[in-house]
Amino acid sequence: MGEEREYRGPPPKVPLERVDSYTWRIPQSYKPGMRVPGIIFADDEIIGKMSSDRTLEQCANVAHLLGIYKHSITLPDGHEGYGFPIGGVAATDYHEGVISPGGVGYDINCGVRLLTTNLSEKDVRPKLRELTDAIFRNVPCGLGSRRKDFTVTQHDLDLIITAGVPRMVDQGFGWPEDIEHCEEEGRMNEADPSRVSPTAKSRGMSQIGTLGSGNHFLEIQKVDKIYDPKVARAFGISNENQATVMIHCGSRGYGHQICSDYLRIMERVVHKYKIALPDRELACAPGTSEEAHDYYKAMACAVNFAFVNRQMIAHWVRQSFQQILREPVEKIGLNLVYDVAHNIAKIEEHSVDGGLKRVWVHRKGATRAFPPGHQEIPSSYRSYGQPVIVPGSMGTSSWLLVGTKKAMDVSFGSTAHGAGRMLSRAAAKRRFWGNGVRKELESRGIIVRSESAVVLAEEADPAYKDVDRIAKVSNDVGIATFVARLVPLAVIKG
Repeated sequence: MGEEREYRGPPPKVPLERVDSYTWRIPQSYKPGMRVPGIIFADDEIIGKMSSDRTLEQCANVAHLLGIYKHSITLPDGHEGYGFPIGGVAATDYHEGVISPGGVGYDINCGVRLLTTNLSEKDVRPKLRELTDAIFRNVPCGLGSRRKDFTVTQHDLDLIITAGVPRMVDQGFGWPEDIEHCEEEGRMNEADPSRVSPTAKSRGMSQIGTLGSGNHFLEIQKVDKIYDPKVARAFGISNENQATVMIHCGSRGYGHQICSDYLRIMERVVHKYKIALPDRELACAPGTSEEAHDYYKAMACAVNFAFVNRQMIAHWVRQSFQQILREPVEKIGLNLVYDVAHNIAKIEEHSVDGGLKRVWVHRKGATRAFPPGHQEIPSSYRSYGQPVIVPGSMGTSSWLLVGTKKAMDVSFGSTAHGAGRMLSRAAAKRRFWGNGVRKELESRGIIVRSESAVVLAEEADPAYKDVDRIAKVSNDVGIATFVARLVPLAVIKG
């Protein structure tokens, strides 16, 4: 959301060197000022699609950032974004490098969480339409919340944003184990609401606890295939046809406004610190500067907003299942596997040139994929690796993978985040009819609820890359490996 690009005119011809079946390099010599090469993980079809817009050019542009280490990375779901490609990863030195809002994006902590149930498709299918209707009633979609039992003042919002998911659990909106199964345990400690504008706060007050629109969705799914039974069991998936729920949304207008506010600040900062950039959309600030730390504290507020947003939605999903199935929650399940961020910057330590470096890791349209043994993984998963959740486009499969050591070595512990757009929303609306999309999905047994037929046209599956292909590249490269494939039974859109 907020980064819609409909590029006109031929894209630049970017030279590529093939490293292996799934790895391509943009040589550092391509452009004066590149500090590192660009690395792209893609198969032949995907690289062809990336070459049709400015994705590769943006990968090369990111390689100009001060303090960047190893390479500018574009993952297999990469496509053109604001400054960074969506599907872009870059790590810059904490002291000598920069932090760039374009490396996080407008929908800060757009992310996804997966819930497992103790039910099979056979259990939910007779009540599927009722379940879908109940969730659609209980979970606010579209621009703002219609719930009268969850309203917040600006003071409330600041408290929620500072304390994150633990505060919501303390207030009865969730279970204690939800906290451990969120990235950052559902709260970045750096969040400081004083660094957030009144405009952002006013946008956020009516939108916290809402699904939103665009590519955000809520799905009732089933496990289609298990690839790694041992890891699947550890994550709560025991058999094929098991029912699951996936929630995909972010920080809504709150995060969008924070990004807009700080991009304007960073555009001035570039001149103040005399930073040379090939694209003004890469506006950034030195990592040690006051402006960088202000942005990081505001970004952390939006990160926490999104974690809370998904927590509230999960709470109402649990309520909906109980209302319709009339079963105790212990029988239903709806346990949180994990909640991962897709648009975020983190301060992390990574191995560079044989030593540990403290870095700003920008993940934009990228999922953290930490390996077995990493201390930031929940203790129950630590011997297996971090759950990686890759949602598909509407009506297609989604994937559960697991992080690897190779991801730490080659992509700063990151992998792909989803299907990645091929058509702009405007182009999709010209090509598809919303009610036609609905009928096609329902002909396949997938129930659809949406606030708008226009959204169904914008989000039609052919507007996106093939998520199975994206997941296969991640698996075959080894930056996240297959655990299970999920397919939709019902789709709820804003």
